[in-house]
Amino acid sequence: MRRRHLPWRLLVTLALVVIALVVIFPLGEKINLGLDLMGGTHIVMEAVDAPEAPVDDDAVRRAVEVIRNRVDQLGVSEPIIARQGDRRILVQLPGITDPERAVEIIGQTALLEFKDEDEETLLTGAHLRNAQVQFDSFGRPSIAINFDAEGASLFAAATTANVGRPLGIYLDGEMISNPVVQEPITRGEAQITGRFTLQEAQNLALLLRAGALPVPLELMENRTVDPTLGRDSVNAGVLAIVIGIILVLVFMFIYYGSFGVIANIALVCYGLFFLALFVGLGATLTLPGIAGFILTIGMAVDANILIFERIKEENRAGKTWRAAIEAGFLKAFRTIVDSNITTLIAAVLLFSLGSGPIRGFGVTLSLGILCSMFTGFWVTRILIDIFSDRVRLKI
Repeated sequence: MRRRHLPWRLLVTLALVVIALVVIFPLGEKINLGLDLMGGTHIVMEAVDAPEAPVDDDAVRRAVEVIRNRVDQLGVSEPIIARQGDRRILVQLPGITDPERAVEIIGQTALLEFKDEDEETLLTGAHLRNAQVQFDSFGRPSIAINFDAEGASLFAAATTANVGRPLGIYLDGEMISNPVVQEPITRGEAQITGRFTLQEAQNLALLLRAGALPVPLELMENRTVDPTLGRDSVNAGVLAIVIGIILVLVFMFIYYGSFGVIANIALVCYGLFFLALFVGLGATLTLPGIAGFILTIGMAVDANILIFERIKEENRAGKTWRAAIEAGFLKAFRTIVDSNITTLIAAVLLFSLGSGPIRGFGVTLSLGILCSMFTGFWVTRILIDIFSDRVRLKI
């Protein structure tokens, strides 16, 4: 990079620093914590065969989507819903400390059926458009439902054919209401009444909105992660990061002198850019993610060390200081890109094929690699160009 371009490069860098500070401030309120740090519920369920619904790849895939819809209805921040093997589904719900309710909502099949006196199914919940809790004049909760166009037509036909007779409403084969049809209902709306508590009505409305599971699920594992352990892990991780950064800063200053100060400034910029990307992308911080961040601090410093050593080699070979800087950066660039690209491929694979904390490690490692390359070849180069006439490497 030519020195005449230094002013605008410096301006761009300062602008990026300001943007990073705006994005990450205040930091503690913007980082999403994973299950291992925040605490919550860890559930593993397995799809089981039923006479009318054998388990296949499509059924498990649709079950994952239904569970994801139900978890979204719960309002959980940064949940993890992932398939494990052929039949199992992993669900991690940070912040949810009531595992019984979580299992009830996630694992219930929730097949809604409307049946006549002969228990013939006339309509199912597959045609539901919405379900909401409402209250009657006595303050009792019920569920108001409405159907799509096809469902409205089927419901109109069912109520017309059963005027004066009961029309049973079943959930997973169990009758929850048995109202007598007074007149045909043609608007595609109905009300499910019963002796519901408010919590039961809310759960039922949530299940109906999210849809029925295509296959039954059997609970294999259900445990609660203590948030106290998460807080201790965060504190230990932060302490490790602080100690690691201090040791690196001291080492770089002692070993490289003035250039060590440049590397330390670049390392601070690296930390700002990394945190800004992490927060801006809405990534979830996990315990392995903290380990990944600590690892990338070392990688960021490695980039500067390679650059400095290449510059020293070129200067010893007899090149002028300016020529040594140009050649050193060029040779270091090739080495750093080669090594970082291979690590980046591994990080992407961890994120793509892993689940839970493994994905968190892949995210932090990927972001760290990108930020370390940027600070090494952009920020460090700008600082060297600014101070190259005033400082020298320890040869």
